[in-house]
Amino acid sequence: MRQALRDLQHAELSLEFGSYEWACFAAQQAAEKAVKALYESRNMEVWGHSVSRMLENLEDELKPDSSLIEKAKELDRNYILTRYPNFHVEGAPMDYYTKNDAIRAIQYAREIIEFCRSKGVQA
Repeated sequence: MRQALRDLQHAELSLEFGSYEWACFAAQQAAEKAVKALYESRNMEVWGHSVSRMLENLEDELKPDSSLIEKAKELDRNYILTRYPNFHVEGAPMDYYTKNDAIRAIQYAREIIEFCRSKGVQA
């Protein structure tokens, strides 16, 4: 969880700097690490990078509502597209991400981190 919080801080700094694609990627990473911390806190193993899949696969008593999973799906789209120019029709990832994208991604990551904290995960 400590690394999740550090990645969230990186996302916020990237937003301030105007690196919106990196803010979106760091937000995805923050959410991913928070959910992995939740699994770890319950002595459960998880692999992969899909935040939504990890949330969907939680035991029923831990599973969040569908609105948080939808937000996680948006963060999942930030895992590759934010970093690799050959995944866009033309141009670089920096040409495709906006301030609003970054603000939304950071907010969604915060919500996922808070969800994990509500389940007892500590930094």
